[in-house]
Amino acid sequence: PYFEWFQFNKEFTEYTNLEECISHLCEYITSKGPFDGLLGFSQGATLSALLIGYQAQGKVLKDHPPIKFLISISGSKFRTPEICEVAYKEPIKAKSVHFIGEKDWLKLPSEDLAAAFQDPIIIRHPQGHTVPRLGTHL
Repeated sequence: PYFEWFQFNKEFTEYTNLEECISHLCEYITSKGPFDGLLGFSQGATLSALLIGYQAQGKVLKDHPPIKFLISISGSKFRTPEICEVAYKEPIKAKSVHFIGEKDWLKLPSEDLAAAFQDPIIIRHPQGHTVPRLGTHL
């Protein structure tokens, strides 16, 4: 089963509850942190990358030390221009590792997310939209 942080339309350009979700995550990170990095799967990776991009542009987490790294598993970029123009305005300088599945329906969006980072590390696996088991694949 999959769970979601927010809802979205088919084109992934309109979002419901996204601002509330961002506020909740920022409050959690600020009150429970500091955190050096973020790890997320699917929407969790997409949101984690967004927070790091927003933080780099001074939009969120202003009182939290810079988040240093992201581990993204099947993440993607938001597609609406209002978000892209801020979060991905410049290459994101935080270190990043991106797990991308060859059979993942988000393969191309995951590659787009990796391209938003400066010097991303990409680990490809033969599986789909899942947290990969890498033992025999590395």
